[in-house]
Amino acid sequence: MSISLKIRILDKEYQVNCAPEEREGLEYSAKLLNEKMEQIRRGSHIIGLERIAVMAALNLAHDLIRSENASDQNNQASGLIRSMDAKLNSVLADLTN
Repeated sequence: MSISLKIRILDKEYQVNCAPEEREGLEYSAKLLNEKMEQIRRGSHIIGLERIAVMAALNLAHDLIRSENASDQNNQASGLIRSMDAKLNSVLADLTN
């Protein structure tokens, strides 16, 4: 089952269907996109909804990639710390025996 949801982006209304459990995420996504497009429209000389939308999509994709890279680095650091912890525990266990 899907629900019909009205979202507003740059003063234009869109009707979108989604699963009920996805409503909150879709509303948040629309809000984020609208804010990014408003920011681009106010802060640049880009004219036209399509161009603003493309720039917003590029900016959001870049933010996502940067976030994924940071997450990968955090995962690598966590793995390194776990490895070091295991080695230290092993050395300490050998010293106490």
